Amino acid sequence: MRTSKTGFKCQVSGVSKKAKTVLSVCLLLFTIHCSLFTVTTFAEDLKLQDLIDEALKNNHDLIIADLKVSTSKYKIPQVSSFPDPMFMFGYQNEGWNRYTYGEMQGAQWMFSASQMFPFPGKLSLKEEMASRDSESLKALADYVKIAIIVRIKELYYELFLSHKNVDLIKDKASLFSKIEDAAIARYSSGMGQQQEVLMAQTEKYMLLEKEEMLKQKQQSIEAMLNTSVGRDVNSPLERPVEPVYVPYKNSMDEILKMAYENSPQIKAKEKMIEASETKVKMAEKEYYPDFTFAANLFKRKREFEDMWSLTTTVNIPLFFRTKQKMAVLEAESALSEAKHELEAVKFMLSSNIRDNYSMLRASEKLMELYKSGLIPKTYQDFELAISGYITGKVEALTVITRLKSLIDYELLYWGQFVEREKAIARLEALTAVNLLSRHSRESGNPGKTKTLDSASSAE
Repeated sequence: MRTSKTGFKCQVSGVSKKAKTVLSVCLLLFTIHCSLFTVTTFAEDLKLQDLIDEALKNNHDLIIADLKVSTSKYKIPQVSSFPDPMFMFGYQNEGWNRYTYGEMQGAQWMFSASQMFPFPGKLSLKEEMASRDSESLKALADYVKIAIIVRIKELYYELFLSHKNVDLIKDKASLFSKIEDAAIARYSSGMGQQQEVLMAQTEKYMLLEKEEMLKQKQQSIEAMLNTSVGRDVNSPLERPVEPVYVPYKNSMDEILKMAYENSPQIKAKEKMIEASETKVKMAEKEYYPDFTFAANLFKRKREFEDMWSLTTTVNIPLFFRTKQKMAVLEAESALSEAKHELEAVKFMLSSNIRDNYSMLRASEKLMELYKSGLIPKTYQDFELAISGYITGKVEALTVITRLKSLIDYELLYWGQFVEREKAIARLEALTAVNLLSRHSRESGNPGKTKTLDSASSAE
């Protein structure tokens, strides 16, 4: 016995060439059967929750949003404080030719202190407006936090899919190599044509091309993921942990209810409405005057006694038709605008929820179709084709076509798996549910072998 250049022990004394070819193809079939539905994963060190925790500390957009909230809180005590008191001092002289202080009755030093008091209720309304604005910014900061988490989840799942597709292509490229070896064996024994060998080699090289394109896409996803987390764009990333399939049980009505109750976008718009209502009240208060109280002292000398006075100054809203009334109309218009913005956000949330919910359910149905229908049936078809190839009843093109279909269906299965996870992440963002807690669908068994069993529909 000796080993041929194809890698098979195909020359055995007393065995015909046809038997040798049958033996080679049987070995190929056994290899395919063992490797087709088993995808071995490597050390799974990159965990989704770790990336989320890091992003919540380092992402610059989130830091900026939190700083805006902190900045807005400093404004509250400012607007609720009284205006600064005023102090005046000066000198009053009698005549133009000389300094007459102490000589003439009208010559004196003057001192005055005054304080303006807004009409009762104005300061509290200003404080309320600033508080509502701060609360609105807080809700927007929560939305930014949710958007960052969803962005990281989507990129994480895309990176996982990229690794999974590379694994599948590498695995199937080895199968094309086996088919190439079998075609060489058939050609050497006179049972096949050289064209069959060239077809197998071409398909193998096309898979290698696709693998390189996926690796380039993987590097791009890693760069975007590093940016979202707040790392240097060239920081190395390990292999993502494979998400665990968890049934999604919420109905459409439940999701909509949670979104209306918890969505930071809705809360932000509601706070804006409250702030606009306060601004309307504040504009109406501007019809009322403010008061300025002043105490004055006139310092004189010699036989002239000092003088003092108390005064009150009141502003008169004389031009209320073009000022205060227009301010009220402006505030009412802004209030109407804020209410319509709230309704627009609700419509947008409803649309996005329906879109992602339908995507989720469609992905689940397609996954079931691929796993329980197309993949096992295509595999059976492939087995029949490879068996026909052994006996010379089927051409190599048929075998290659069946294997390509099987590869496509497996890639589509994992593509729908990732689309489902991304849709769930977006639904969680729209409802603000399960985003800051420990990621429940993260697998905790790195290094184990994951098996896609075509005969089973269980996930």
